[in-house]
Amino acid sequence: MATMKDVARLAGVSTSTVSHVINNNRYVSEGIRAKVNHAIATLNYAPSALARSLKMNCTRTIGMLVTASNNPFYAEVVRGVERSCYEQGYSLILCNTEGDYERMDTSLETLLQKRVDGLLLMCTEARAPSSEVLNRYPRLPMVMMDWSPFEYSSDIIQDNSLLGGELATNYLIEKGFTDIACIAGPQDKLPAKHRLQGYYNAMQQAGLPIRKELVLTSDFEFAGGFSAMQTLLSLPIQPQAVFTCNDAMAVGAYQAIYQKGLRVPDDISIVGYDDIDLASYMIPPLTTIHQPKDELGKLAVSQLLRRMEDIEAQANLLVLTPKLIERGSVIAHRK
Repeated sequence: MATMKDVARLAGVSTSTVSHVINNNRYVSEGIRAKVNHAIATLNYAPSALARSLKMNCTRTIGMLVTASNNPFYAEVVRGVERSCYEQGYSLILCNTEGDYERMDTSLETLLQKRVDGLLLMCTEARAPSSEVLNRYPRLPMVMMDWSPFEYSSDIIQDNSLLGGELATNYLIEKGFTDIACIAGPQDKLPAKHRLQGYYNAMQQAGLPIRKELVLTSDFEFAGGFSAMQTLLSLPIQPQAVFTCNDAMAVGAYQAIYQKGLRVPDDISIVGYDDIDLASYMIPPLTTIHQPKDELGKLAVSQLLRRMEDIEAQANLLVLTPKLIERGSVIAHRK
């Protein structure tokens, strides 16, 4: 493989001149530039990104640790992150945790050894990454996305899940429903806990009783929503409407309702959460709480770049505001 020295030797110039031509950061006469470019083409020389990063102490690479999941929400956020990285001239290295603590720590170590310039964390594990790993890189710029804070100086970007839970439940209440079920996410996760609390708040403020059997905890996955909805449909008195605390579980709930020979929204109304791309293509289209996923990805990258410029700046908590998207999965309750 040709080196910069080989190019310089063939062009009859110094290695610094070759560097100036490649990086276009100093004036080089057109004649010399032509010789260098001819030598590069002849030798099929490719500049070493590793060598450049070691010299500049900058890899132009961002690492992201994300939970592997069937939930399309994560893929849509990653898509926004990758697009924003590309627009800013950075590459993205993505590692999945597979919901495993050991793999989370191993993946984190891998990203840090690759000398990423900054790190985005979007994991659903209840435990933070190994402090032993993090302490070896004390000045690493980091942004956590929709994840419970822990003792590490980093910026945090979260959805206002409490407000989102209230919006979803209040919408069903305004439609005349009183027996409203909630299929919540795992309660060791802060967003899931807040969405469920939003449901409780709205029901209590409306003076509506909350039947214990109508509040189920699931896993934010398709199968979890299917299983939870089957449980609700087996009750002697079925709920009139259901708030599923994410859209993936709403998809599973649709399937359980269909298999029972019932229809959404004629027999039961549903509100989801996240507004994944699939939501508008469901039959009927899903009424849901919109999370600005592209904005979340773009904001996370922008905040990380700011943190990379000033590692000593005070950590920030940035909160995104959810909004209700009305579609066809809810109708007014017929008394």
